[in-house]
Amino acid sequence: MAILKQNDEFNADALKEKIIGIASDMVMHDSGFHDHKFKAQLLYAPSGCMTVTTSDRQFVLPPFRMLWIPANEIHRVNFRNIVAYRSVYFDNEYAEKYMDSSLKVLHVNSLLKEIIERICFWEWTALNTAQKSLLNVFWDEIKQAPEEKLKLRMPTDRRFKRIVEEWTIRTSIPPMLKNLAEKTGAVEKTITRIFKKETGLSYQEWRQQWRLQRSIELLVDGNSIGEVSHILDFSSDSAFIEFFKKHTGSTPLQYLMKNE
Repeated sequence: MAILKQNDEFNADALKEKIIGIASDMVMHDSGFHDHKFKAQLLYAPSGCMTVTTSDRQFVLPPFRMLWIPANEIHRVNFRNIVAYRSVYFDNEYAEKYMDSSLKVLHVNSLLKEIIERICFWEWTALNTAQKSLLNVFWDEIKQAPEEKLKLRMPTDRRFKRIVEEWTIRTSIPPMLKNLAEKTGAVEKTITRIFKKETGLSYQEWRQQWRLQRSIELLVDGNSIGEVSHILDFSSDSAFIEFFKKHTGSTPLQYLMKNE
């Protein structure tokens, strides 16, 4: 096992073990864009919330979601509050026996949560009989875990790629379309066309999805409905609750309670 400190360096590709679990409590972390050539990765936080950005998508990972990252997938992990970081790396040849090579967000039930926790604190040695049996349960549960669909396509156009990354890192709210046009020098129709082509959403729709992801992160971090409403520039608490329910089918409190 490895219990990492905030500034420790770690390279899973340099280790030959079939399964490598690490654990850490971190705050204000930014991994930068990177990939793992020989390892698939399972990323999970039993407390706190992570934002993961790939070359073309962004995911938010509260404690009831985990992210399966296949080998060679470029990604970046950000979080701004204290997060109980858990990561399990699997030798790619071993992982391919159980999982396909697609990036996916899966729901974490209570059993998976406990199994992941155990794996992250195993010694990096040959697996014993009990550990092998537990891994069989782990893979069975992974295969049955519902896939979460809440993801945000990211624009790849050079005029917007960098500024969108800054919104994620600094958590500044994406501006209204008119203000974005003034800032970038692109006309509103051009922005709308590019976002629709590259993300499947108009800029206004994309901005709303960004706010939804950020609201989940803020709620998981312990902010009140009033605080989230203010941070994300809603006209009132009720406007935020209505927005959240429209997109998730639940009020913010219901959403958190049903996923505990």
